[in-house]
Amino acid sequence: MNFKEMIAKDLAAVLGEQLSYEDILNLIEKPKASDHGDYSFPVFSLSKIQRKAPNMIAEELSKDIDTTNYEQIIPMGGYINFFLKKSEVSNAVLNDVVSKKNHYGDSTLGQGKNVVIDMSSPNIAKPMSMGHLRSTVIGNSLAELADKVGYTPVKINHVGDWGTQFGKLIVAYKKWGDEAKVKENPISELLALYVHFHEEAEKYPELDDQAREWFKKLEDGDTEAIELWTWFREESLKEFQKVYDMLGIEFDSYNGEAFYNDKMQPVIDSLLEKELLVSDDGADIVNLEKYDLNPALIRKSDGATLYITRDLAAAMYRKENYDFDESIYVVGNEQSIHFKQLKAVLKEMGYEWSDDIKHIPFGLITSNGKKLSTRKGNVILLEEVLNEAINATQNIINEKNPTLENKEEVAHQVGVGAVVFHDLKNDRLNNFDFNLDHIIQFEGETGPYVQYTRSRCESILRKADWIAPTSEANYSLSDDESWEVVKALYNFPAKVQEAYRKYEPSVVAKYVIDLAQKFNKYYSKTKILEDNSQKDARLALVYSVSVVLKEGLRLLGIQSPDNM
Repeated sequence: MNFKEMIAKDLAAVLGEQLSYEDILNLIEKPKASDHGDYSFPVFSLSKIQRKAPNMIAEELSKDIDTTNYEQIIPMGGYINFFLKKSEVSNAVLNDVVSKKNHYGDSTLGQGKNVVIDMSSPNIAKPMSMGHLRSTVIGNSLAELADKVGYTPVKINHVGDWGTQFGKLIVAYKKWGDEAKVKENPISELLALYVHFHEEAEKYPELDDQAREWFKKLEDGDTEAIELWTWFREESLKEFQKVYDMLGIEFDSYNGEAFYNDKMQPVIDSLLEKELLVSDDGADIVNLEKYDLNPALIRKSDGATLYITRDLAAAMYRKENYDFDESIYVVGNEQSIHFKQLKAVLKEMGYEWSDDIKHIPFGLITSNGKKLSTRKGNVILLEEVLNEAINATQNIINEKNPTLENKEEVAHQVGVGAVVFHDLKNDRLNNFDFNLDHIIQFEGETGPYVQYTRSRCESILRKADWIAPTSEANYSLSDDESWEVVKALYNFPAKVQEAYRKYEPSVVAKYVIDLAQKFNKYYSKTKILEDNSQKDARLALVYSVSVVLKEGLRLLGIQSPDNM
């Protein structure tokens, strides 16, 4: 049931060849004020054709349209306003949600094709900070959305387990490290060593040369270097897993940079064979002038490879192993040049599928307006933030609902959900400042507000002892308050597709806020449990809101407790 298409069809029947069906469809809009109808059609584009004032065209045209599908059609200025039949639409929408349940909004858009999602990707030997939150939760939500619209998502955690930072860390550990301290508290000790290295390197630049030497040893398989690297990696992955468990996020692959060590030479050989590799001061580059990009540095003069060398190997490996329809990289905005170069090099190598690689950038999380930096030691640890959010939520629950069962579980779902929701309700490309006190509020545009609204729905259903029937029923509603909720429910499938098409989870986050607000307004003005002929339809509406809020939150990677 697509109302815009229905209206376009009815308009096309009277407009003939004056406007194409597609043009009519694109012109139909939703009025900001509900008293201007559910949809409207601006007639201004017909003025030149008919040589009449828009208000006259609207008056005449509205008389010719078949009114079968509408409560009324009213001309207003240069617009024709369409009012849908509330009782028929509410009946159809509510039956649709009640029958499909959490599958409401599913589609076959992706036809089962693979979408590879490169996400999270923290660096070994550094803690997961708030800076890692965005890639992790945006990537996870895109995977859920991809699955919802019919793709098969493949979530890859391309951990940063290779590169010159390991040379720096080895130098720092050998100069200032204490094995017992590192074993006792690995991540914080390794971070302290990494920060200390950068402080010292500003005074003693020769430390950078030593770091490069140790990384070259690592690449060449030096025993001591490999042992230290393996130790740093294993300890880090254990710490990362704690955070992923808290967030409820799993991955299909942890193949990081090191996985591609033995896959880079074939890439270099292929570039040489295709005569794309050019020597420049002893280093090997690919000229990307025709793409208006700086040259891509593939191999340094000392033979060491770079991030792009490994990314080329990774892209080729993923295409071969997953035959992706799309390969998306959820990586910060500051890496946009890197991904342009990556695509350009693959294009030069003759891989047309390079067009299927998409960089999904995002803005920064700041603290008091300042960028977070591991190198300078200015970090907010993600695990600490999640724990703080859980504890703060538990305090609120103890104050407002001390007898609640499974308080710890609910506090976890609400606290973690609050942090995730706050990230995802922001437009992906926007920067935002992190403030925990604002995030965990149960009022306003927050995750707990949406969760609490759903919990309210479940409470009403429990009180009414209402269980969704297995067959179609009469759920006709015609009051203005329920109509706003019904229209919002109807929009859910389109919002899901829009969110995936734009790679923008905030579309769903903003949608569930809007649905929650509309329902709470309905709840405040309606006696839902009043015993009359429409009670069952009202409860079907409550059930549908609960279903869609839960599914919307799930698509954001957030759980929704039945009782709060």
